[in-house]
Amino acid sequence: MSLTPEEIDEINLLAQYNLANTHEGLKIHQRQADANTIAAAERLYQRGLTTMDDGGYLTSLGLDAAEHAQHLLTILRAR
Repeated sequence: MSLTPEEIDEINLLAQYNLANTHEGLKIHQRQADANTIAAAERLYQRGLTTMDDGGYLTSLGLDAAEHAQHLLTILRAR
């Protein structure tokens, strides 16, 4: 099973959330972000992982997903 480019974009976006402060969200700036990031933010919102289609805050489900994504990246990056 391989990850699609869209799934990789979504994981990359989830990895940007600050898990130490759940009151800190992300704002995807339409003029500065690339089309893939904008689309990933919209998909995360449609799946109920974030509160806004341009980032926002993580929902409960989104927090779980971001924790798993960030833990996986930590494991993969360990030496």
